[in-house]
Amino acid sequence: MEKYLRENFSVQPKNPSESALRRWRSAVSVVKNPRRRFRMVANLAQRADAENKRRKLQEKIRVALYVQKAALHFINAGNRGIGDRIGRGGVGQVGDGVGRGDGGSGGYMLSNETQEAGFGIEPDELASIVRSHDNKCLELHEGVEGIARAVRVSLHEGVISVDVEHRQNIYGFNRHAEKAPRSFWMFVWDAMQDLTLIILMACSLVSVGVGILTEGWPKGMYDGVGIILSILLVVFVTSISDYKQSLQFKDLDKEKKNVSIQVTRDGRRQKVSIHDLVVGDIVHLSIGDIVPADGLWISGFGLLIDESSLSGESEAVNIDGRKPFLLSGTTVQDGYAKMLITSVGVRTEWGRLMDTLNEGGDDETPLQVKLNGVATIIGKIGLGFALLTFMVLTSRFLWSKIAQHEITKWSLNDASQLLNFFATAVIIIVVAVPEGLPLAVTLSLAFAMKKLMNDKALVRHLSACETMGSASCICTDKTGTLTTNHMVVDKIWICEQTKVIKSGPGENVLKSSISEHTFDLLLQSIFQDTASEIVKGLDGKNKILGSPTESALLEFGLLLGGDSKFYNNKYKIVKVEPFNSIRKKMSLLVALPGGTDKYRAFCKGASELIVKMCDKVVNADGEVVHLNEQQKISITEVINGFASEALRTLCIAFKDIEGSSKRDCIPEDKYTLIAIVGIKDPVRPGVKEAVKTCLEAGIVVRMVTGDNINTAKAIARECGILTDGIAIEGPDFRNKSPQELEKIIPKIQVMARSLPLDKHSLVSHLRENFNEVVAVTGDGTNDAPALHEADIGLAMGIAGTEVAKENADVIVMDDNFSTIVNVARWGRAVYINIQKFVQFQLTVNVVALVLNFISACVSGSAPLSAVQMLWVNMIMDTLGALALATEPPHDGLMKRPPIGKNAKFITRVMWRNIIGQSIYQIIVLLVLKFRGEQILKLNGPDDTTFLLNTVIFNTFVFCQVFNEINSRDMEKINVFEGMLSSWVFVMVMGVTICFQALIVQYLGAFAQTVPLSPELWLASVMIGAVSLVVAVLLKCIPVPSSTYTATNHDGYEQLPSGPDLA
Repeated sequence: MEKYLRENFSVQPKNPSESALRRWRSAVSVVKNPRRRFRMVANLAQRADAENKRRKLQEKIRVALYVQKAALHFINAGNRGIGDRIGRGGVGQVGDGVGRGDGGSGGYMLSNETQEAGFGIEPDELASIVRSHDNKCLELHEGVEGIARAVRVSLHEGVISVDVEHRQNIYGFNRHAEKAPRSFWMFVWDAMQDLTLIILMACSLVSVGVGILTEGWPKGMYDGVGIILSILLVVFVTSISDYKQSLQFKDLDKEKKNVSIQVTRDGRRQKVSIHDLVVGDIVHLSIGDIVPADGLWISGFGLLIDESSLSGESEAVNIDGRKPFLLSGTTVQDGYAKMLITSVGVRTEWGRLMDTLNEGGDDETPLQVKLNGVATIIGKIGLGFALLTFMVLTSRFLWSKIAQHEITKWSLNDASQLLNFFATAVIIIVVAVPEGLPLAVTLSLAFAMKKLMNDKALVRHLSACETMGSASCICTDKTGTLTTNHMVVDKIWICEQTKVIKSGPGENVLKSSISEHTFDLLLQSIFQDTASEIVKGLDGKNKILGSPTESALLEFGLLLGGDSKFYNNKYKIVKVEPFNSIRKKMSLLVALPGGTDKYRAFCKGASELIVKMCDKVVNADGEVVHLNEQQKISITEVINGFASEALRTLCIAFKDIEGSSKRDCIPEDKYTLIAIVGIKDPVRPGVKEAVKTCLEAGIVVRMVTGDNINTAKAIARECGILTDGIAIEGPDFRNKSPQELEKIIPKIQVMARSLPLDKHSLVSHLRENFNEVVAVTGDGTNDAPALHEADIGLAMGIAGTEVAKENADVIVMDDNFSTIVNVARWGRAVYINIQKFVQFQLTVNVVALVLNFISACVSGSAPLSAVQMLWVNMIMDTLGALALATEPPHDGLMKRPPIGKNAKFITRVMWRNIIGQSIYQIIVLLVLKFRGEQILKLNGPDDTTFLLNTVIFNTFVFCQVFNEINSRDMEKINVFEGMLSSWVFVMVMGVTICFQALIVQYLGAFAQTVPLSPELWLASVMIGAVSLVVAVLLKCIPVPSSTYTATNHDGYEQLPSGPDLA
């Protein structure tokens, strides 16, 4: 079976190939209800159509952008006085083609609604200006300031909150057209598309007619009506389960789309939901952000936009005052800026693109595909048994007719009997085809994803929840994931002296111990060479918005008594090069006051990098002196000293330059070192325990950070990550040969001073060369390739950029490593829960098939009626899935090694349990069938056949009830441990037993049962309970281990894992 499943029902958990998706679809057969079974499967035809539409739209946008570029070249040529003819005539023509024609602003007449609202520009005209990059029309409206006046907004104060609803009524909402959610009755309709249920419904209607004619009213209609009511019960229970799942996925989808945007409103900077953005909002953009709506650039530095999502072009575009147009859906590759929102929702370029696309759905998960394969195999076997049973029953019936010489005599009773035989065969198919197997995966994943969302982990892709259970390695960032991300300046080295910083009020030993000029330089660098901002909160107190490192420096500057407004007013910022993970520094150029051509450059960043850029230093007397080798050695010792105390180290340097030609570039050398700052970022509570849990679970934790190697090693030791492995720096890692990498990669526990490319390279090697299942954390834009490459990409919810989140499979909302371990725990729970459910359902399948077939061959009748079999089907399908597929994880899951990539899904342990329980149940039920009357002493005046069949039915159900309890743990003897903590399981057990009592005692007319005495109830329950004893005996039978071991290359010395390493 495993070989067949691997060949036909195997897909990659991430980005599966279309050929693999088509292969398993073509291999599926014996499907009772395609609408329901494939509801959570990607529609490849729709997806192909959507992709074609997207490409056509991208081509149109790309052509339009090229035309606009050509127009700008003509305009620039005209401005330089080249090509006067083109400047007078051609530009107008090109502009007309790109923009709105000769009408200018007159092309759009203000509607009464817009005029009454007090706005001076129509929504469509506003959208057209940005979409068409219409510089001509923008100039007619007097630029960005004119547009701001037209939409009644101050570029400094932003939108007034009370005005938001008013703007939404005129300019629209920032939402794209979405499919209407499916109602409950649509799920009912889907459930009723089951072919076997439709056949049964038809049979039951015929049965009602025949029954009334032969047995009269109302007795004749009981059998048929009983089947109809059972079908309706199955349909409604199934529909309720599916509908609840859809609501869970809807909530998760809503959470995925809810992005927080930094805006200026009511005169202060604040966060709002992307759905609450309105025309006129002032949005703050930084590296890694996705542009939330169409708009115009107001101010900023070095803004580089990636428009490939719209145009398909990989070349980034510079946005500034000359090219101020920003399109929704594009991403910020570098720099930062403020923008004015001019159109939202479906009026944006991205909105129009989204509006035309019809998504084909998410890719199915490997478990869903594999269980479709299992369902196909069992379905074929069940279909064969059903045909054999029908043939045996019909043959016996015809043989008896021939023996009694009545083959030519046919009555309605004969027709009714043949109809019952057919119904029995259909019922066997209903029970034998485990339609619920693939859907149980969806149920389990939906439950796990909902729980994880409550535990601060947002799962973006279904397969990630599954794959995380197989993770054998986690490559984690340091800052914010292992540490608290609440940073404070702890020490500073300045003027050749180290100072410990205390946060008490009024303490400022620094100012008294260094020169006033040096102190002023330090404050200027802190307040100006930053991408963060100090704003006033609602309570009037200062609030810092920005990265934790920047915030720590600004808090330090405020502690020293500095004022950001003073420096920003005195020194005009000329050029900024923002920090990113490749440059590892931030540079700034300001003009010195006095109107001279004098400038000052500041640079801060990774200590080793900044020190290399410096050739001078501020000495103990506050004078700038040449940096000699002895001083460089002592500075390196200071940096290493700070780092060994687990402090993040930053260096701050400056350089004064002259000449107007220097204002276009920031120098890269000959700086003067001002200070070394040591920033404290404590390890998060619970991280050490979480790392220990990973090691016990056979998951290797590797720290990959851009920090100093000594800082990284100190934190890694504190967390329990760095034990007997090695710590390496990114440059060393990059310079290793493939043979050297093969030897050292398994031993790497810390990688410091790494680039995003190093992380990507490490992940690729671990996956391809060492067959590891790798989870990777990331927060920056440049982490996107590694997040995409990894088996599970984990983006940080607080520190992570939108680009990182878009490329991730899971968003860790609290940036906490313990949350990542919780995702792994739930991933393992999903896999184990599905195995439990499969074990339980296959046992019911085997018993039901064999019991019905042997009974039909020997006695000529099936022991269970159609209604009884439908009830059994519901117990093992929908209710069984609810009970077993939604059990929460327990601590024992993290005491075993991860599930291998090629591990068998139906293990030897499962086969042992399935075969053992099946043999016990089949023997017991067959003994009851053929010797039950004597054993139970059912001699009485009434017909004992119905009584015996009722006992068999009751015993069969209680065997399944106790076997469901057995299935809670496939290896442990104590299956009751933690049962009460799973309220869904307890509820399902309670409902099953109550309904069983109701069916047996009170619904006999419909279910073909008779009320049982207390003694027979006790006998049924006790026979079922013996399943618990059988399970204990089975678990004592040793089973050869079938644990999958990764094939290691020569020289791969596997690290110890599990409790030994912990």
